[in-house]
Amino acid sequence: MNMKKTTLSENSRKALMINIGETAGREIADLITQMAAEIEELRRSKVSVTRIVPGTIESVTMVEEPV
Repeated sequence: MNMKKTTLSENSRKALMINIGETAGREIADLITQMAAEIEELRRSKVSVTRIVPGTIESVTMVEEPV
């Protein structure tokens, strides 16, 4: 499995800070980084469940939270 980059590049951070201001740019960059980390964690903890019901042909995939 490939490790995906979960942070913005320094150039992207600088562009945000220059265009919308240092404080707001930093807040948005930090938020994007946190959201990317949460998405990656959700992908890692995703659980697929296939229900087996007599007489049903289709497969159902559900996502459940780990306990």
